[in-house]
Amino acid sequence: MMPNTGIFESAALLSDDTICALSTPPGVGGIAVIRISGKEAFTATETIFKPLGNSLPLSRRPSHTLAYGEIYGQDGAVLDQVVVSIFKAPHSYTGEDTVEISCHGSPYIVRKIIERLIESGCRVAAPGEFTRRAFAHGRMDLSQAEAVADLIASNSAAAHRIAMNQMRGGFSRELADLRGQLLKFVSLIELELDFGEEDVEFADRSQLVALSHHIEEKLTRLADSFSRGNAIKNGIPTIIIGETNVGKSTLLNRLLCEERALVSTIPGTTRDTIEEIVNLQGVAFRFIDTAGIRPTSDEVENMGIERTFAKLDQADIVLWMIDGTQSESSVRELAARIVPRCQEKQLFVLVNKCDLLSSEQISAMCRMLADMAISSEHILQISAKNNENIDKLEAALAALAYTPETQNDTVVTNVRHYEALVRAKESIHRVCQGLAENYSGDLLSQDIRETMHHLGEITGEITTDEILTSIFQNFCIGK
Repeated sequence: MMPNTGIFESAALLSDDTICALSTPPGVGGIAVIRISGKEAFTATETIFKPLGNSLPLSRRPSHTLAYGEIYGQDGAVLDQVVVSIFKAPHSYTGEDTVEISCHGSPYIVRKIIERLIESGCRVAAPGEFTRRAFAHGRMDLSQAEAVADLIASNSAAAHRIAMNQMRGGFSRELADLRGQLLKFVSLIELELDFGEEDVEFADRSQLVALSHHIEEKLTRLADSFSRGNAIKNGIPTIIIGETNVGKSTLLNRLLCEERALVSTIPGTTRDTIEEIVNLQGVAFRFIDTAGIRPTSDEVENMGIERTFAKLDQADIVLWMIDGTQSESSVRELAARIVPRCQEKQLFVLVNKCDLLSSEQISAMCRMLADMAISSEHILQISAKNNENIDKLEAALAALAYTPETQNDTVVTNVRHYEALVRAKESIHRVCQGLAENYSGDLLSQDIRETMHHLGEITGEITTDEILTSIFQNFCIGK
């Protein structure tokens, strides 16, 4: 990959400074790792480090090797015995000479080593500066750099898988292939413009029509994946809704394996939403317990019910809980308020308190729900109080999350990428329209180049220092 130099509005973070920072979490631990990167990384480390056994200087040792020795304080006393990892440019994370000092995880030791490195000519790294240097030196593109932050923040197997695929360049390769195909055609179209008076056609219009439609379909798929990808990244919003005292809070407590929500026989106990993230079989779900729906003159309770329906509109998955002992009329009345709002959502109906129901009552309830066009696969009989069939609910939710879309190697989770894809899709759609209406080559060329521009914004081939600063300032120091 070629270095990304020359694309910045300023080159502040392409300076010759040698930077250092703690790369492991702060606090007491068995081991801490301090990273140093820059042209003076070896010199600065050698100033405070004395190898034990092999006295060869760090700069003369092979890359990707270890050195064992001692770090000395300014007074000459030993601060710690450490292992130093050596990574020579360009074969390092940042693309620069890099040293990683593995010391004991004492905050005092870490602070003193960093102080000694600063005395030796280093400065403390800014948030994300190591990764920004990796981007600047061509070790990764911008979408891969952003995936590093997502990988660090991943809290489920699904989020980890998506971030890892993006960091390894799957998304980047797909975009690079699209830009390459567009570049080939726009070059031919612009060549035609140079021979305009001779009425020469270099670009096969039928191939360009097929390509533009193919790219529009790909961009649509990528943009459409954002909704699910963002949900997986932040927890799929899953609302628990129903009348008062049907067991919503009890279910939340079962899913969390702790008494998070207050449970009471008094109707209207939950007056506001309670949100908690639960990892089910490698997928993060953001469960939302809501105020029970019922007629009430209580102003605060009515406000809670309004929030219930607001959260319903925002959820991807709806768990509608029904007390199996309820009358058919009350269920139908609530269905009229809930089911129409779930047309674009995954709706599960949970018939609670099944331990109190006869098989005839359960069958009657299922027939009534079937009349409402609710699939039997999405009707579960549970007992939240007795923890009955909660495992089946968890399995059903996890299976729902692993759709073909989420299994695809490229799932968009970043809002910046999504916005750029939407703009690129709009541009390529104009190309499709222009080809259908036989627009001139200069108009087609402009829209094709605009599509390429928006795709380049994602990978960092087209960007500004302001955008880079906004991205990397959200990284942790040391990464």
